[in-house]
Amino acid sequence: QVQLVESGGGLVQAGGSLRLSCAASGMIFGVNDMGWFRQATGKQRELVATIPSGGSPNYADSVKGRFTISRDNAKNTVYLQMNSLKPEDTAVYYCNADIRVWDYRVQTFWGQGTQVTVSS
Repeated sequence: QVQLVESGGGLVQAGGSLRLSCAASGMIFGVNDMGWFRQATGKQRELVATIPSGGSPNYADSVKGRFTISRDNAKNTVYLQMNSLKPEDTAVYYCNADIRVWDYRVQTFWGQGTQVTVSS
């Protein structure tokens, strides 16, 4: 079984920074794209950033220049460095990953979510 475990959320003032981490564990035979999504109260889940196993990251326009996604392939971990946070960044943040499992099929897995709250 594969699990994604997130950490690093919390409460921060506007203009502050947070770093989220998400580690994949279990029967993993390869990790393709990894990414972060977020869902604010009453809104649909939206993409924040994605990063392929080898290639350039992709960001939502709303976070470009403020957030940086990175990954450590040896640890099957993806990070999201969030700077210059704004109240509108408040949401539950979810990581996801496309993982090749025991039968070599690729499945998409999600973390449990971590709350990020930015106060004005």
